[in-house]
Amino acid sequence: MRPFAYIRAEDAQSAVHRASIVAPSHIGNPVQYLGGGTTLLDLMKLDVMHPTTLIDISALDPARYGHVEKIASGVRIGALARMADVASDPMLVRDYPVVTEALWLAASPQLRNMARVGGNVLQRTRCSYFRDPSFVQCNKRNPGSGCAALDGYNRAHAILGTSDQCIAMYPGDWAQALIALDTTVEVLGSNGARVVPFAALHRLPGHTPDVETSLAPGDLITAFVIPGGPWRRSLYRKIRDRESYEFALASAAVALDIDGDLVREARIALGGVATVPWRATAAEVFLRGKRVDEANAKAAAEIAFAGAQTRAHNAYKLRLGQATLVRALLEAKELFA
Repeated sequence: MRPFAYIRAEDAQSAVHRASIVAPSHIGNPVQYLGGGTTLLDLMKLDVMHPTTLIDISALDPARYGHVEKIASGVRIGALARMADVASDPMLVRDYPVVTEALWLAASPQLRNMARVGGNVLQRTRCSYFRDPSFVQCNKRNPGSGCAALDGYNRAHAILGTSDQCIAMYPGDWAQALIALDTTVEVLGSNGARVVPFAALHRLPGHTPDVETSLAPGDLITAFVIPGGPWRRSLYRKIRDRESYEFALASAAVALDIDGDLVREARIALGGVATVPWRATAAEVFLRGKRVDEANAKAAAEIAFAGAQTRAHNAYKLRLGQATLVRALLEAKELFA
């Protein structure tokens, strides 16, 4: 691990101010916020990330930044709330089960007790070529160097949202629930506070895989707002190589609003198969006004993966992803039946 400066922030405004002073004078992102640190410290030890300054935000007011609260438009979740606390919140368990299930299926109990939800959505890919600096070819780590995964071992890599510059998979679980429910993100930056749709937070790799989000240097995520809605009939299903502490090979966040036998509204997001949190809007549109039976679920899954691009070792993800979505849809339909 390389040397770095450590600053403990007393409030959000001072944290952003300090970050904004340092960031413009350096190339890349030399300033990183430290909340739980469960991903950042790993990558620093691997010499994948080497910030010059860490700004510790863990002591920011928990009543404002680490709290789950009911608001008029839905629910607000502070970015410094711990994953375990959000996963066990009674209101979320009752009204937004997809949100809590995605957290319970992420990481280990020890990590959930430490990691903060704001950092969780910004975790970086598990691509082995990205995480091992001995591989020179990684456009995320070394822009313009190439992508070793394209013709290398790519079993865990993405089949949706890829480019000829990067096929690294977005590894998180919770983000799928957030994007499915039209969550917005409260961000504090050097120019003040703003609200960003969660769907606009992550960027497709395109020609610049190293630019992963729409956040500017120094921007601090302060909260997530999930709109209210009839989402008790929702769930998260995750398929992985082992039952515990493993990243998804394919996952699906599904929420259904059913009137009688027909779908009034469907929300679908896919994980383990895409370069960013992936909303399957075309599949949602297909399901509206239809019954959730096996035939329609399979048709929706085919639509959801219509643009998939497979490679030598990850072609299995096409059928696995479709089967995962079919299972999630059929199981969600039976909730409260």
